[in-house]
Amino acid sequence: MRLENKIGLVTAAGSGMGRAGAIRFAAEGAAVGVVDLDAKAVEEVIAQITQAGGRAIPLVGDLTQRGFSRDIVAETVAAFGGLDFAWLHAGHPGPFRVEDMDEDVFELALDLNLRTIAHTTAAALPEMRKRAGGSLVYTASTAGLAGSPRSPAYSMMKFGVVGWTRSLAKRVAGEGIRANVICPGGVDTPMLREFIARFDTPQANQDKEEMVAQRATQTPLGRNARPEEIANAALFLVSDEASFVSGAALPVDGGMTA
Repeated sequence: MRLENKIGLVTAAGSGMGRAGAIRFAAEGAAVGVVDLDAKAVEEVIAQITQAGGRAIPLVGDLTQRGFSRDIVAETVAAFGGLDFAWLHAGHPGPFRVEDMDEDVFELALDLNLRTIAHTTAAALPEMRKRAGGSLVYTASTAGLAGSPRSPAYSMMKFGVVGWTRSLAKRVAGEGIRANVICPGGVDTPMLREFIARFDTPQANQDKEEMVAQRATQTPLGRNARPEEIANAALFLVSDEASFVSGAALPVDGGMTA
């Protein structure tokens, strides 16, 4: 198994890509901290993992609370004895407007897209040093590689995630710790439906499912990604197969940024 005897955590693991990642990591032999605000969703993920013979613990709470962002590391270490990897996947689409920006939404997006990864990383690094290495994986977006006209605020924050990852990769490389970032394109999840119907666009009144289908036709591969396909990219990056990969911003976008 590709993650045998590894210990990790996944944020936003209650649904979509994060859920697919937590389940896949456990199937590959890892012990996993499953982090999400939705207690019922976390219970479902834990049940699926344990029924398949895997190991996982529930970590239910609000990542925007600085203490919880750090505590998820401590609780994972307490349960399993260390930390080898973390996929910090939680995010938020942010406000769609620039003029008359909703400040509360903007602050929430800043918390989930940027502040939480800084706090969790700060807690994770000492634990990874104890094991002489580790892998940190973040989630940005193709909007972190090219500007998104539907949400400049989202692009700003996701460019920040890419910059953070590239800088951190250089900072910790001498300690055997790797840092990489996944940049998904359209993925068939509830968040895609939220993001795609930005309310100040001409398509605002269009059916969301119709918009999702149209979005798929714009991808060179002709479809949106499945959550499991993003999880597969994360699996590669946290595994030893990616032992010489650090500082990469990996598009998983069906060719959109090509």
